[in-house]
Amino acid sequence: MQLRGIIPRRLASPALTRPLMDLFIPSLTNNLILTPNKHTTTFTDPHHHHTHHHRHLDLLFHHHSTTTAPAKPRRNSFPHILKSKMTQTLHKKQEPAITSVTELPTSEARWVTLQKIEYTDQTGKARTWEVASRKTRSAKTGVDAVAIGNILLSPNKAPSTLLVIQYRPPLDAYTVEWPAGLIDEDETAEEAAVREFKEETGYEVSRVLSVSPVQAADPGLSNANMQMAMVEVEVPELEAGSLPEQRLEDGEHIERVVVPLAELYEKLVEYSKRERFIVAAKLFHFAAGMDFMKTQKYGL
Repeated sequence: MQLRGIIPRRLASPALTRPLMDLFIPSLTNNLILTPNKHTTTFTDPHHHHTHHHRHLDLLFHHHSTTTAPAKPRRNSFPHILKSKMTQTLHKKQEPAITSVTELPTSEARWVTLQKIEYTDQTGKARTWEVASRKTRSAKTGVDAVAIGNILLSPNKAPSTLLVIQYRPPLDAYTVEWPAGLIDEDETAEEAAVREFKEETGYEVSRVLSVSPVQAADPGLSNANMQMAMVEVEVPELEAGSLPEQRLEDGEHIERVVVPLAELYEKLVEYSKRERFIVAAKLFHFAAGMDFMKTQKYGL
């Protein structure tokens, strides 16, 4: 198979094309990740979704998870890929990038606002504090958000938990978290947990085990609060590539990762060492507590 449009016809002799292919092919395949569709969570950017055709090979360019680095391609491997992987999809890796940061007037802010608190401390001295406040707090519960700790139970696997990985612009990094979301105006934390878990993971909650008291999310910076719902999810068969369809909103690009509970702490430590990755505090604290109980002997 010739790659037309890359090498001029007058140079397309075996003696000349091989050196050119040696230079061109590695640089091309370094930017392509070859993965079967059924094992890939597709991240589609609505503003940059294009399909390019080269003869019978479709190159679908879209976001790809960074949690698994692509294997380094073999030298001169492209002809082999064309021959043996014609029915698979090639994904071009595209990293999210911040293009600008500007001051936002609070009158234009949709989700949060910045306030100045004036107060007197324990000694009677007047002081001030800057605080970021949400504009979306549920009037029914007085709570902003719910995080969803989850236990997946399957006959063919040890108890596991499902993590979500998504790009967070405030950190310019990928965060490893439990599923979470804002509580709607007419919802309880429990109702929001069931809804959000279905939307982000595709799974139905089988049983809500507990709902925590209201917790401070970041008390030094914000008045944001949350509750933690722990849920059980019964999964008939838990296999790679068999995760159910998500119901994501526009702009949400969420990868799902199933981790055995017994390996959760070690896996989060591994994620934290990766470039441009950070683990959410509430998830890490939970895993660290589990590890602490296993490794420290205090007779609790």
